[in-house]
Amino acid sequence: MTPKLTALLVSLLAISLLSSSHRLPNKRSGEPALQKAVDKALGDRAGSIVVLDVKSDKIMASSHLDLAANRLVRPGSTLKPFVLMELLQSGKLDASQHLRCRRPLVIGGMRLDCAHTPAVTELDADDAIAYSCNSYVAEVALRMDGNEMAQAFLRAGLDSMTGLVEGELTGKIEIVRDRAQLQLEALGQQGIDVTLLELVEAYRKLALSRQAGEPQAVEPIFDGLEHSVTYGMAHAAYVEGMRVAGKTGTATEPDDPRTHGIFVGYAPADRAEIVMIAYLQTGHGLDAAGIARPIFAEYDHRSKKP
Repeated sequence: MTPKLTALLVSLLAISLLSSSHRLPNKRSGEPALQKAVDKALGDRAGSIVVLDVKSDKIMASSHLDLAANRLVRPGSTLKPFVLMELLQSGKLDASQHLRCRRPLVIGGMRLDCAHTPAVTELDADDAIAYSCNSYVAEVALRMDGNEMAQAFLRAGLDSMTGLVEGELTGKIEIVRDRAQLQLEALGQQGIDVTLLELVEAYRKLALSRQAGEPQAVEPIFDGLEHSVTYGMAHAAYVEGMRVAGKTGTATEPDDPRTHGIFVGYAPADRAEIVMIAYLQTGHGLDAAGIARPIFAEYDHRSKKP
């Protein structure tokens, strides 16, 4: 067994030990102030918000929990951390290598130009997460095959029941063969559908893996998630004085030209206590990040009370 594989297995075991003793179905934890912030943030917009306690895995507050449990959605760019982590752990990606952002970007007939400023022309792994660079991720995804990518998503739990509610759906992950399909799956645009509960649970485990002492190779991913909120594509979720880490995602559903927006993230970035997903049925990831900001702010305010 290689040292890298040993480190990964130790990290996964630590996550399991941190999580297993707290897993019960239909877990709820009353947080009235946080619930009020959730209801106000979403308002009358069609969507869903779920806030979890990272350690206990209890639902602290939520809105439209049925939608989070029973609708499959395309995850968009929220998958990028899992793709890059797989490549870094396997040694197929050098986190410090800079790659050029290429525009226009057309994959399988889809126009997927990056939403970040054209002034950002060359990126490393940290930058690719912070600025959500489609070009970078599409290029390095070709260093994997379809089975490797599917396994990365399976390990993240993106086809597994979370146990948070009864009767939840489970995601669908395809093992793709075509070059374009591989890139589109890596970008969360085709080949994979997940529930919001699966996605927020995957990020909860991601946050726990940092606390358990993740392999050094994947540190740029965690840096990128924090930088995404500090100055990148998820900056709308930024709260002064609070270290928030997170990722936006924008995607379309089959036969629907409208985009939906997702933000999923946790705080504090280095020792996460809460993890949240915000979903807007019509919108962009940036819009969802804006919804998350006042909820993080409320939690930060509450945690600082004497």
